[in-house]
Amino acid sequence: MLLPLMAVVAGLVLLVWSAERFVDGAAATSRRLGVSPLLVGMLVIGFGTSAPELMVSSLAAGQGNPGLALGNGYGSNIANIGLILGLMAVISPLAVHSSVIRRELPILVAVTFLSALLMWGGVIGRLEGSLLLTLLAAMIGFSIWQAHRSSGDVLGAETKESLQAHPMSLRAGVIWTLVGLALLVLSSRILVWGAVEIAIGFGVSDLIIGLTIVAVGTSLPELASSFSALRKGEHDLVVGNVVGSNLFNTLGVVGLAAVIHPIEVGGEVLLRDWSLMTVMTLLMTVFAIGWKGRPGRINRLEGAMLLTLFVGYTAFMVHLVMQGAGAL
Repeated sequence: MLLPLMAVVAGLVLLVWSAERFVDGAAATSRRLGVSPLLVGMLVIGFGTSAPELMVSSLAAGQGNPGLALGNGYGSNIANIGLILGLMAVISPLAVHSSVIRRELPILVAVTFLSALLMWGGVIGRLEGSLLLTLLAAMIGFSIWQAHRSSGDVLGAETKESLQAHPMSLRAGVIWTLVGLALLVLSSRILVWGAVEIAIGFGVSDLIIGLTIVAVGTSLPELASSFSALRKGEHDLVVGNVVGSNLFNTLGVVGLAAVIHPIEVGGEVLLRDWSLMTVMTLLMTVFAIGWKGRPGRINRLEGAMLLTLFVGYTAFMVHLVMQGAGAL
């Protein structure tokens, strides 16, 4: 068991480091090629921070562990909202000014409910996975259209400031993008092997490991970028990062994994994991959009609520792992 644990730790450390290099390089390269700051913030940073989830889930599905892929996708969404957004709001209340984020939040809610319909039959097959990927392509197209119409959005201004704070040449951007991508593949392979071995060792499903250790680990790049944005007062970048990542996880990560290998879905996923993910998504949406004249803002109390939900869920999942270990 020691070697798989070391593999998971080493895989996660390398995964976080390579993901940061990949996103920084891709963002700098995109900006040097003339992509607007708003589009860089919406797609390259928002979606790019989900590169670890995509890589890990794709490899897991390809190796015949689709439960790990599903757990990673949905577990990361729960960690993004509860751990990252909740913790950031507890540290400093998050004011949401971006109209782009407010338009994307209802889309995320709709996509979340769609995922339940696709799981209703007990399996997310290749057809359902293809539908999710098609919706992702449509979402990317919609984001490009939005970026052209909302060039003055706050999210674009914050992204521009962030890129100017860490300038990078086109050559350096391309190199770091390629290096980050190569190390993402390597670290994901190490992490998946260790996670599967731990699941076998504790006598629990790879879904449980995906929802806990792997999900939190692959969300660490979002946590690091959110801390960085929070220090600079870039609140819209923090929220936009989580919204973009969750959209990509639900559509791209789960969709690609299902295309590679159909994913069997037990009833507990809908009752336990999807239900919590949906409740947290709805709460985030209500807080961030605002209502009855209340401006979009996630205050400390609301952040603490999201963080408490995450901690309670994680404690319950750890209990399941310990039960599995005790049964051996």
